[in-house]
Amino acid sequence: MTILSRCIVMSGVLLFSSQFPIFSTTTTATKTTHRFACHVIPRQSLNQSTPPDQQSPNPKTILSTITNLLWGQSLPPGLLISTVRTTWNSTWQLMMSQLAPSDSSGRYTRPASKFRLNPPFTLQNSTTLHLYVGLPCPWAHRTLIVRALKGLEDVVPVSIAGPGQDGSWEFKDIPISNRDRNILVPGRDNANGCRNLKGVYGLRRSGGYSGRATVPMLWDVEKKEVGCNESYDIIEFFNSGLNGLARNPDLDLSPKELKGRIGEWNGLIYPNVNNGVYRCGFAQSQDAYDSAVNGLFTTLEVVEDHLTTSRYLCGDTLTLADVCLFTTLIRFDIVYNVLFKCTKKKLIEYPNLHGYMRDIYQMPKVAETCNFSAIMDGYYKVLFPLNPGSICPVMPSGCEHEVLSTPHNRESVISEQDYQTGSLSI
Repeated sequence: MTILSRCIVMSGVLLFSSQFPIFSTTTTATKTTHRFACHVIPRQSLNQSTPPDQQSPNPKTILSTITNLLWGQSLPPGLLISTVRTTWNSTWQLMMSQLAPSDSSGRYTRPASKFRLNPPFTLQNSTTLHLYVGLPCPWAHRTLIVRALKGLEDVVPVSIAGPGQDGSWEFKDIPISNRDRNILVPGRDNANGCRNLKGVYGLRRSGGYSGRATVPMLWDVEKKEVGCNESYDIIEFFNSGLNGLARNPDLDLSPKELKGRIGEWNGLIYPNVNNGVYRCGFAQSQDAYDSAVNGLFTTLEVVEDHLTTSRYLCGDTLTLADVCLFTTLIRFDIVYNVLFKCTKKKLIEYPNLHGYMRDIYQMPKVAETCNFSAIMDGYYKVLFPLNPGSICPVMPSGCEHEVLSTPHNRESVISEQDYQTGSLSI
């Protein structure tokens, strides 16, 4: 077997064994034997300890065993490092190509949403809609916030999926701490009883579905059809399409006179901040990362300066543009700053942005949509290519509920500009 062949075998076994405990080592009084065992690991009771002979093998033991099998002896440190680095880089590129599609320069390219809002969703009577979300997802978070602000909780029921180990969205009772607050947690599929979101997409009456099963997703219960899985379409619909059923029909997050300005802010914030953090974290080349991180922090500086004389992005009125920015900001220090390498500054170092975020967080019902444990688990424990060890760091002290609930004093900011005109640039 050639060196290359051995490296390929080693990479495959290392990758597979890191995900599934199928390789074990048995030691006897006279010799050590190596065996491959394919079996189903039973779920252990929370108060039942795992017998020593059933515990997951030590990765060092696995590596030593594999190198002895392939080479007859342990690899020299230099060759071992070179082999593992080459193997990991190749494997990482393969996994990233599936997790985060990129162009030829390594820049992340977000796939377009397949299901845009359809005209039949103009109903003003008894609703047939059901919302599917995942708590880690900032795009889904937008829909939860607008749903809460408009008072649509009883009109549009929600099912909350949790991230599975294979990267899919699953429905199950997931033990995530709510820190003694009344916040949303993952659970079961309350509309269709499916085990995962892929199964819901597959129920489409017009035919099955082989694409990406993404959140948020608005489901038409009567028609058994995906109504929309584009977050901005959904929040626009929640804002104005269900006023006959909403508890807060007079709240308008996209007033006619501000639509142009809202569009300008979205045009600046979406590529550089909302998607910009992903372009940093999912960059597959240094140039791609440098470009993304520069656009991100340049835009944050623009917004920080703007908020000196404006309570919200469009003056004294909370708009959909603010909701879209908030769901990225609330995740910035706990996820994006660390995991996505957005390390130039923490959000807490921007006094206006941090106060602005606290202002929105303290609005009625908004804090209930923010499950920080679910957010952190959904990134650190699921995005394997970015965090192979799946170790979840401690939450920064500045992101605790108690800190976010401190006075923001944003009501004292006097808006000095005409937000119906003008242009934005960086």
